[in-house]
Amino acid sequence: MRKIDVIIKQEDVLKRIDKYLADVLEDVSRSRIQALLQKQEVLVNGVACKANYKIKENDHIVLSFEDAQALDAKPEKMDLDIRYEDEDVIVINKPKNMVVHPAAGNQTGTLVNGLLYHCKDLSGINGVLRPGIVHRIDKDTTGLLIVAKNDQAHVSLSEQLQQKTVNRLYYALVHGVIEHEFGTIDAPIGRDVKDRQKMAVTATNSKSARTHFKVIERFKNYTLVECRLETGRTHQIRVHMQYIGHPVVGDEKYSYRKTMACNGQLLHAHQLTFEHPRTKETIVVEADLPKQFQDILKELKEQG
Repeated sequence: MRKIDVIIKQEDVLKRIDKYLADVLEDVSRSRIQALLQKQEVLVNGVACKANYKIKENDHIVLSFEDAQALDAKPEKMDLDIRYEDEDVIVINKPKNMVVHPAAGNQTGTLVNGLLYHCKDLSGINGVLRPGIVHRIDKDTTGLLIVAKNDQAHVSLSEQLQQKTVNRLYYALVHGVIEHEFGTIDAPIGRDVKDRQKMAVTATNSKSARTHFKVIERFKNYTLVECRLETGRTHQIRVHMQYIGHPVVGDEKYSYRKTMACNGQLLHAHQLTFEHPRTKETIVVEADLPKQFQDILKELKEQG
């Protein structure tokens, strides 16, 4: 962990803070500095500031960040289902039971370990244990995940996510029969006050969350829906579908019904649409449902 804690002197007054930090941190890219500012991790006199802020004499600047040169995650050779790749980005179809990045007690076998072996280099903006990771999907959720290979791509993709221009579509099999054809769940999500291991729709320390869904197919006791994320809160689809009384099948954390053996929740990120960070062309990537998910749908159709 590196920390910058400085008091501005007269000779640096009126410099833009991003330019000042780029001069001070010669080995850190300008794009990473801009990303840290965007994430409100640069404090001036205890308050987050924007990249165009012009520093004043005696301003107190504090910034702590992981040093990307001290990467702790180790490269591991593994079979990756790559759906798109170029010099800037890579899109992976993540299998069930794979964690996206290392964390305490889980240092190996993650997607990041495999990516470090395959790509050799990834964006360092998100620190030493989450290189290149722009967004995440849960361990038991399958499907598409976009990863940045450099800081410029990371900044662009992060901005697109913030501006809600990345289109993320999921398939989910949920309990019960949803009668209407489509809907929007607009309900804030935060930590469950009764169980800190879970998220919940709550007004306490929450962030806005919006999920759009449409019915794809109805079965006797289940509904296949396509969900589009407008925001990207932790466990968002799982929490929102539980909130409206249609929890995701196989979800051990949020579903109160166990009527089907399916080894984890039936939730799959099947399509990603984004603007390429360098060429600005629209990229659309798709991944079919995994075999188990397909087999369950086939069985439900046969049951009538």
